Amino acid sequence: MASLVKQAHHLSLLPTCNATIQSPKQYSSPNIPFKSQFHGSTLTFSIPSSSSFTPLITKKTSLNPIVAAKVNKGSVPPSFTLKDQDGKNVSLSKFKGKPVVVYFYPADETPGCTKQACAFRDSYEKFKKAGAQVVGISGDDAASHKAFAKKYRLPYTLLSDEDNKVRKDWGVPSDLFGTLPGRQTYVLDKNGVVQLIYNNQFQPEKHIDETLKFLQSL
Repeated sequence: MASLVKQAHHLSLLPTCNATIQSPKQYSSPNIPFKSQFHGSTLTFSIPSSSSFTPLITKKTSLNPIVAAKVNKGSVPPSFTLKDQDGKNVSLSKFKGKPVVVYFYPADETPGCTKQACAFRDSYEKFKKAGAQVVGISGDDAASHKAFAKKYRLPYTLLSDEDNKVRKDWGVPSDLFGTLPGRQTYVLDKNGVVQLIYNNQFQPEKHIDETLKFLQSL
């Protein structure tokens, strides 16, 4: 009971997850540049019932992993080295030997991405208990990541993929007819093999729920 009270007190001290943007955020798409203002305007679109937002979950496989340019379940994704929020180089190989959650998101300080980042923050101890590391990747630069992480007290690594090379190499799908960088989460096992892929642009917090559920089942 004491530990639950302590954890609740800790969470109550964390900053609220409401994005406040001074100027419109522009998204950089790996396929089509997205120049439209995302905030302050209304986007009207329909989502087919059989859309790509369905969770893609796989059971752990014993097959030999296949190295593929476009990341699939059971494959080893292309390696990378990117700058973190402190401007230091971080390679994917750094995390080998333990599970790692790599989540791609559209941009810092947007409402959905802020909710997602804070949800990972609030469940960070659960990820650590599962032995997993958390890494967020977007096209924002290191300075943007540093401000974002400081404002919301994010305890995990944010990496800067400014030219969207890693996003392209991993084959992260775009949303809204190719105009918005996709929101996709990957879980790699301790051998660097992808065991889960989850895609849901409009329910960012479900990435945490589905990912934790999967990790806890291992």
